[in-house]
Amino acid sequence: MLKEELSIIKQAILNEIEGYEFYRMAANQAGTSDSKGAFMELANEELKHVGYLEALFEKIKNSNDDDIKLAFEDMPPSPGIYTWEKVDKEYVSLAMSVFGIGMQMEKASIDFYEAAKAKTEIETAKELYDLLVKWEQVHLEQFTEQYNMYKEDWWAEQGYAPF
Repeated sequence: MLKEELSIIKQAILNEIEGYEFYRMAANQAGTSDSKGAFMELANEELKHVGYLEALFEKIKNSNDDDIKLAFEDMPPSPGIYTWEKVDKEYVSLAMSVFGIGMQMEKASIDFYEAAKAKTEIETAKELYDLLVKWEQVHLEQFTEQYNMYKEDWWAEQGYAPF
């Protein structure tokens, strides 16, 4: 059972690194320092996730049952609340793409953690996966809200806005 938990954590680390690289790439494409900063906030949030998961992996890889339970008790930090107005209006298409892909990544992470929860028999691991699902849902909700705002702006700029 421990091997399965470690495998899940390794995959979660990879998912977070992919998220970091994606948001960093978006920051590099941003046209202004405010836009770049907003996307780098996302990238740095993913790095926090990586750090937490790597520490968790190290704590449980050679531990006994009591140590494993203690390792899962250190909960990850809450996701940050972002200031999305920093993304400039002239980069609406880029922002829509980033948030659209970000929404897909968050949904995939939620599905991943829910599947992990269904497979484990370790109660503390189930609690951890529930927390990680909530973590990703916060991002999903933020991204969805922002995507919808940018979509309305983009439609208006294109003359597609409903009248």
